[in-house]
Amino acid sequence: MKHLDIDHYENHHKEHNINSALNVSAGVYDVPVVNPHFKRVKRRTISTDEYVKEILESNMTTLSQAITLVESHNPIHYAQAQEIIERCLPHSGNAIRLGITGVPGAGKSTFIEAIGGMVTQMGHKLAVLAIDPSSERSGGSILGDKTRMETISANPDVFIRPSPSAGSLGGVARKTRETIVLCEAAGYDVIFIETVGVGQSETAVHSMVDMFLMLQISGAGDELQGIKRGIMEMADLVAITKADGSNVNKALVARSHFINALMLFPTPKSEWSPNVYTCSAVDRSGLTEIWDDIEEYIAFIKANGHFDQNRNRQSQYWMRETINEALREGFYRNEAVVAAIDGYLDKVLKDEISSFIAAKELLDLYAKQPK
Repeated sequence: MKHLDIDHYENHHKEHNINSALNVSAGVYDVPVVNPHFKRVKRRTISTDEYVKEILESNMTTLSQAITLVESHNPIHYAQAQEIIERCLPHSGNAIRLGITGVPGAGKSTFIEAIGGMVTQMGHKLAVLAIDPSSERSGGSILGDKTRMETISANPDVFIRPSPSAGSLGGVARKTRETIVLCEAAGYDVIFIETVGVGQSETAVHSMVDMFLMLQISGAGDELQGIKRGIMEMADLVAITKADGSNVNKALVARSHFINALMLFPTPKSEWSPNVYTCSAVDRSGLTEIWDDIEEYIAFIKANGHFDQNRNRQSQYWMRETINEALREGFYRNEAVVAAIDGYLDKVLKDEISSFIAAKELLDLYAKQPK
């Protein structure tokens, strides 16, 4: 057998493969994900004095950064945030705080955009704080309020800040209340707090606002089926949204149902009888009447003393809530508790000890640790 030249064989094989349908081209080189010429610039550290000064000057960027400190789990950031809040506190308290809730699909964001634009035209500065629901599975959050509120998000007199609930509504609610202080110090005299929907969040939001507005929709069957007594008792004003086009008559029927329902409830502590309005974000109908009602309500509760009493109760409530949260976090971060808790959980699952005894012994263990 004649010996073949290896180089000749390989070159012939390559030429044959080029013309083959099975030939795979080398392709192009992968483009680096990160620009190789990019140089990371370290963010300038802002002092507490600078934070306070720029917040009082209504610097929106600094306000956003301060709120990020409030929401941070870093103890150093949190400590600085508390100092900023304490120094901003004397400059807060002069805004109208309005909680806005409603069933999913009621058009909360659309309503806020419509009435928010009207409020800024009157000369007010508006801050919109929205508690955004997080995924229980991934922990992610859409934070899409700026996307839904396209018009007012570009308004220089409007500040929109969504906060992910991250599975801890109580913690987010407390941080939202701290954010209110910063926004008021920055000169925002109207604060809207949008809840995640009808449910647990309403109680938390109700404990940090002056007035609670509930949005409802009509045409979804018997309107009274959607009424929850606890939520209705918290409402200081009810608005039937989407009252336009062929839906106007349905909205009026829903309004009469809600008026009848509210008459069955006892007089609230504010001594204010809630009104029910119909409105439309499309043709802007009913928005002026709703805002006039809000201003009338605030004037009413300031005159009879409920305004100050309510804010004092809220301050006491959030002091207790902050203590409870700090104790809870301290308990679960305690080294002795962390080392022992899995063993107690295992005993509970094996019915060797009751849940209550296990909890008591863990609490006793925590109480014995040096603070």
